[in-house]
Amino acid sequence: MNDWPDGWTDDRNARYGRGSADAQPEGARVMRHVQRPAAPPLPQQQSRGYDSGYNTGQVYGTPPGGGGRGGGNPHAPAPDWRRRIKIGSIVVLVAVLGTTIGTYFWADGKMRREVDLAKVIDRPKEGDCTTYLIVGSDSREGMTAEEKRKLHTGSAEGKRTDSMMILAACGSGNTMVSLPRDSDVEIPKFVGSESGKTFPAQGRRVKLNAAYAEDGPELLVRTVEHNTGLRIDHYAEIGFAGFANIVDALGGVEMNIEKGFKDKKSGADFQAGKQTLNGEQALAFVRTRYAFAESDLARTKNQQKFLSALASQAATPGTILNPFKLYPTMGAGLDTLIVDKDMSLFDLGEMFFAMKGISGGDGTSMNMPVNGTRGGNLVWDKAKVQQLVQQIQNDEKVTVTEK
Repeated sequence: MNDWPDGWTDDRNARYGRGSADAQPEGARVMRHVQRPAAPPLPQQQSRGYDSGYNTGQVYGTPPGGGGRGGGNPHAPAPDWRRRIKIGSIVVLVAVLGTTIGTYFWADGKMRREVDLAKVIDRPKEGDCTTYLIVGSDSREGMTAEEKRKLHTGSAEGKRTDSMMILAACGSGNTMVSLPRDSDVEIPKFVGSESGKTFPAQGRRVKLNAAYAEDGPELLVRTVEHNTGLRIDHYAEIGFAGFANIVDALGGVEMNIEKGFKDKKSGADFQAGKQTLNGEQALAFVRTRYAFAESDLARTKNQQKFLSALASQAATPGTILNPFKLYPTMGAGLDTLIVDKDMSLFDLGEMFFAMKGISGGDGTSMNMPVNGTRGGNLVWDKAKVQQLVQQIQNDEKVTVTEK
């Protein structure tokens, strides 16, 4: 019986042979190590030219329960994919809601609610549509001397209205009506926005933009309401720099210019055809008046076309769902956009989507109907204005034309 450790054997004469001088007494036991032949390599080891050298047969790292490569616990439950999808959907929804809510409060905090329509007196009755008075001013606020030169804005102090239009968001269709700044209007009784003093009506007739220059947005709203009979629900004003910055943040606005024109004063130099206007070009496009025979009336039409195109491009998934476009665009606009104290982000969004609807053919764009001049000022057609206002107040389809 061999009681030597594994790998060792009993060889009584392995070193000391019989009859040799060193022979051990008969029966003496000599221990020597015997190397056993290596186990044949596994097939995968053969294919890789692998030689283990010595293999005891023990496989290390095998998980309890057996199963080598490709194996697994046949009794383990299958993954619950419904539960995983549900949890993943909740995580995505929470992330989207968090981003949306954060964006809302960020944008809401940037809105400049500086116009107090509560100061406007003797207001017309409320209508069924939501009405906006949209004003483009020649404010140079925040512009450097280089920017003024580049944008051809000049360096006049203060600010005046460069464009004015009424946007009516109605269920029957949206309507955009431009108010030429040379419109002949009456300044009514009003309360000063800063002094709080009441100024009686004196029958003064002036250009419409003079109302803004005299006492700011509140008197402009009061004058528009008095001369049209239409109540203005919200006010929105943007200056030169903000307008150009919004266009640049969008990456430009594509326009189809039917006929080329040039104007040294505005810096306009356009060829006919489709083209993408950057901020500088866009400002020149909406400000040009001297290149047209119709002067201010032609300019207001270009302003409507451009604002509708801008809104159409801004209110698209490519902008709204792209944070690299959405945040710069909103930041550029909200930094310089002045609105009334009751204007919400929802109202602002409705305004943009109403303009977009007009560019898509869902609505009407027109100038205020005119039937003559007085001292160089444009006189509105009272009968058509009254019919237009009545249709907007009653949320009826607008059938009035400007001519």
